[in-house]
Amino acid sequence: MSDNVFNQLMRFLDHLEQRGISYSLTRPRDEAMMVSVAVPGERWEIEFLSDGSVEVERFISNGEIDGEEVLKVLFARYSEQAGSGYAEEQSRH
Repeated sequence: MSDNVFNQLMRFLDHLEQRGISYSLTRPRDEAMMVSVAVPGERWEIEFLSDGSVEVERFISNGEIDGEEVLKVLFARYSEQAGSGYAEEQSRH
């Protein structure tokens, strides 16, 4: 990551902190640092790439709130090991 990109990232983090917006940092790939911001009804993923570019992806809620039962959908769709875990445990209760 070049000094310019690093400085840009640091200025961005300063802006978030000055405005009281919480965030987390991850490194999803070798050439990028990602700032994840969760605000009411939205989640933002801002990636600062080593080539100096910035990519922003926003996820906006439709306003619907589901109950616990929808967690079965999460695990059914995205579990690496089918047939184990939360969904089966919840069905026993």
